[in-house]
Amino acid sequence: MSDVIVTHGLTKYYGEYCALDGLNLRIPQGTVYGLLGRNGAGKTTAIKMLLGISHPSYGCAEVLGEDAEELRPETRARIAYLAEGHPLYGWMTIGQAVKFTRSFYDRWNQKLLEQILDHFQLSPKRRIRRLSHGQRAQVALALAVATDPEVLILDDPTLGLDTVVRRDFLESLIQIIQRRGRTILFSSHILGDVERVADRIGILVDGVLRVDCPTDHFKESIRKVVLEFEGKPPELPFCPRLVSSRQVGSKLEVVVVGLNGEQRQLFDSLRPRCTEEIEFNLEDAFIEYTIGPRRGLPIFSTEEEVADV
Repeated sequence: MSDVIVTHGLTKYYGEYCALDGLNLRIPQGTVYGLLGRNGAGKTTAIKMLLGISHPSYGCAEVLGEDAEELRPETRARIAYLAEGHPLYGWMTIGQAVKFTRSFYDRWNQKLLEQILDHFQLSPKRRIRRLSHGQRAQVALALAVATDPEVLILDDPTLGLDTVVRRDFLESLIQIIQRRGRTILFSSHILGDVERVADRIGILVDGVLRVDCPTDHFKESIRKVVLEFEGKPPELPFCPRLVSSRQVGSKLEVVVVGLNGEQRQLFDSLRPRCTEEIEFNLEDAFIEYTIGPRRGLPIFSTEEEVADV
């Protein structure tokens, strides 16, 4: 299986500020990849460089085997981009937006577009400025996938949508994913959405890719161990693969990667009154991983390797 998106040391500076630091990424064909990170982590910066909208300070990116800064028009036509906020011309009707967008592409799946608009009950005669935020997102999705892209890049596509519309949007996205092995890269702040559709995730922390592994592997590897003591908890000695630790009353809460016998033996040596191990969903694992100190986080590089730094 070939890699559809590849970056080599992709780096972006704005003045002295490093927004993206040495991104090395490989996304195979047919992968649904969730690019995660807190605000300002570098997600949108990375996406813009993949699309050739922004130029890297160092390094390079390849999409569909071509340099992202020099994509041929016929290659760009194989890539669809759904931007945050779903920018569309408000004065147009949906039908006019379809006609306008279609004029830029040789390949156009009108049947698929009509199926999506019909599914969302959107008439081509509706004026875009009179649509709700959720309906604009639905139109933007229909226009993006009507180009029959091999690569679909989405930047926070469900931001601001209510729960029902977001679920419907995702169900449609899942159906699109299943068509002919499309490759999808998307960023999102809604981790439940990512958990439902992404089979692999990357997590950027201060512009550095700290996690690049299957979604299930990441969330199953992060564990919280709660140690309860009779009085004040003791200081935690050096613990391998430590994410964070904090004292809460008589409890010591420790978050680690890849809970194993060595770590359990260390915890037992502190002689707690009782011990509880807590599993996380993706959202909780992400929060615990990114909320603490930035330096020294264990790095997930593959499902087999976790490095201590």
